[in-house]
Amino acid sequence: MSVSEDRIAEFHRLHSEGCFVIPNPWDPGSARALEQLGFSALATTSSGFAWTLGRPDTKASLEEVLTHLRSIVDAVSVPVNADFEGGYAAEPEAVAVNVKRAVASGIAGLSIEDASGDPQDPLFDFDIAVDRIRAAREAIDQTGTAVLLTGRSEGFVHGRPDITETIRRLRAYAEAGADCLYAPRITSTEHVSAIVAAVAPKPVNLLINAPFMTVAQAARLGVRRISVGGTLARTAWGGFLQAAKEIAEQGTFTRFDGLPNVDGILGG
Repeated sequence: MSVSEDRIAEFHRLHSEGCFVIPNPWDPGSARALEQLGFSALATTSSGFAWTLGRPDTKASLEEVLTHLRSIVDAVSVPVNADFEGGYAAEPEAVAVNVKRAVASGIAGLSIEDASGDPQDPLFDFDIAVDRIRAAREAIDQTGTAVLLTGRSEGFVHGRPDITETIRRLRAYAEAGADCLYAPRITSTEHVSAIVAAVAPKPVNLLINAPFMTVAQAARLGVRRISVGGTLARTAWGGFLQAAKEIAEQGTFTRFDGLPNVDGILGG
């Protein structure tokens, strides 16, 4: 098998049993550091990457994201999942074209979400949303790869916290060809358990962006995969901003104590 095929096969194996954490680097350096810490797979973060460009989440272009995906894939030897937002298109046919381009970057998986970008109607209509997942599945199959497809429902992110509708969508995405199901911002054990049961035996990704659950607790609920979205990037921004604010306001540098040897971490 090729390197890409090996990573895809390993990514599928990780989803077959147990519970694993797939943290989200925002650049090649953070990706390499996470790999060296022993994580078995990584996932990009649309927000973390956009911040490196000086923009808010969702404001990176398709071309910028494709270049970013290749840079992360090339930096590590573990499988990489792409946060591919909504496929950078609305119509299913255009989503399919873009998914094929993402697959060519060497990723082992990607996610497609149902957020429309319209504040008045933040989720794509149900039928269109399902067609978009189906188009992504067909596009992956046409590449001859087994890139793992995650279907995301964004109701709890965009002011539509309806667990019944979320489950309806996730079930439909599973039937349309999604290999893994994901509803970001789910934070109650009851909702997590309901989603796991509703889409079984397909695996579920849980976002943990606050300390509301441990890996062991998520595993007991049947969660297969845990991601952290842009939260690691925000912790880095937090340390940076605190140190910079101290310099600007107090003229002191106390936060420069106890810093890591980054060259040592990255093999310098």
